[in-house]
Amino acid sequence: MNKDFETSWDAPVTVRHETTTAPSKSSGNAVKQIVTIRLDVDMLEWFKSEGPGYQTRINQVLREHMETRKAAAAAATN
Repeated sequence: MNKDFETSWDAPVTVRHETTTAPSKSSGNAVKQIVTIRLDVDMLEWFKSEGPGYQTRINQVLREHMETRKAAAAAATN
């Protein structure tokens, strides 16, 4: 993308999550980047069928996978 023409929707967004439960690593002031991602239709429909907040749930699943892989990599190097 031409960096001379960076629209506001392309900029990172700071999102403040208010919660009554124990905060997770992804709560608080999280910087979010709007992206385009191609997902299998059946998987996206399943996440949407679980109700509002499907993007947050997809993000959480990806975060858990990332943290598991990071922990495994750290354990392998120790």
